[in-house]
Order: sequence, then C-alpha cells, then structure tokens
Amino acid sequence: MGRMRRKSDLPQKICATCARPFTWRKKWAKVWQEVRYCSDKCRANRPKTDVPGQ
Repeated sequence: MGRMRRKSDLPQKICATCARPFTWRKKWAKVWQEVRYCSDKCRANRPKTDVPGQ
C-alpha cells in the first residue's frame, strides 16, 4: 500500500477568486497546472476581467 501523506506535504495554490490557499486533490492530479479556483463556487464567481479575449 502507498505511504500516507500529511496534508501539509501536498502542494498548495492561492484561489484566483477568494485569495485563500487550497491544497492539491487527487481528482486534480492530471490537471493541477490548470487549476486556479478552490471550488466550483469560486470558479462561477470569477472576476469578469478573467475571461480570455476581452
């Protein structure tokens, strides 16, 4: 079995909407480079200036 990791050992990012730190999740393993928001709520409420092409 795999080694248990402490949450503090996992990578963190700062949410682009709420500016709070959030920790890597297994479901983000393949897309971690593109993850910018801590939750669907923050992604839905992202700033309007964040939209590409405007």
